[in-house]
Amino acid sequence: MVALPLLVALALDPTAFDYDRSRPTAIETRSDAVEQHARVRDITFAGASGGRTAAYLVTPVKGRKGPGILFVHWYEPEAKDSNRTQFLAQAIELARGRATSLLVEPMWSDPEWFPKRRRADDYANSIREVKELRWALDVLMAQHGVDPKRIAYVGHDFGAMYGAVLAGVDKRPRAWALQAGTTSFSHWYLLGEKLDAAAKQKVIDTLAPLDPAAHIGKAAPSPILLQFARKDPYVTEARARDFFAAAGEPKTMLWYEAGHGLNEQAVRDRQAWLKKALRIR
Repeated sequence: MVALPLLVALALDPTAFDYDRSRPTAIETRSDAVEQHARVRDITFAGASGGRTAAYLVTPVKGRKGPGILFVHWYEPEAKDSNRTQFLAQAIELARGRATSLLVEPMWSDPEWFPKRRRADDYANSIREVKELRWALDVLMAQHGVDPKRIAYVGHDFGAMYGAVLAGVDKRPRAWALQAGTTSFSHWYLLGEKLDAAAKQKVIDTLAPLDPAAHIGKAAPSPILLQFARKDPYVTEARARDFFAAAGEPKTMLWYEAGHGLNEQAVRDRQAWLKKALRIR
């Protein structure tokens, strides 16, 4: 089940995720505040594909060299944290250990994104989103004091799945913490309007080169933490185990008695794992 996407992915144009790294980031600050030991800036920056990306930039108040973390939130329109606030408290806590964090708004930050999108655009939009995440890494790593050898990526739901693709094309993150992702984009992009068998297979075949399971193995030898929920209506245990099987070593899989949003224990476990992986005191 995992081997087939790996073979299909070989057909993906290796330049598909290239982007212009010479463009200015043009960061603009909308607000700036100090919370505990962290400086929290509400910013926008020029996107890789045009337009502007909103984000929180969380930096330690007392600066010295430390790790950098890119956080990418989940998509759950009815949840109050289906936006860049999802990981904000965790980023502020990690700033105590000199971590700088960038919490971005991806394409699914709009609660109406999923029903408004067109299936015909899913492949192109996915390519563009990975480019935007690569560009976000550029923005993060350009911040004063960020250690380029201690970069991590944290993503939940779509954030986990696009993170897995990113792991296949960008070696800069040295640690990956992914929550409640599944092995194929077609598992979710086929939700909604029903298709006949031929149309459904076309969607599956079109998206196969981008399947997270086809790319996550290339993250090795960087460590990976995969967190899953036993009561998740979107990610079955079989798909979760396939995702884990596709990842390279070293890897850790943790399970929680929770739904798709996971729980506070998952947060505590992830924070502890990040501190160890990034050598945060």
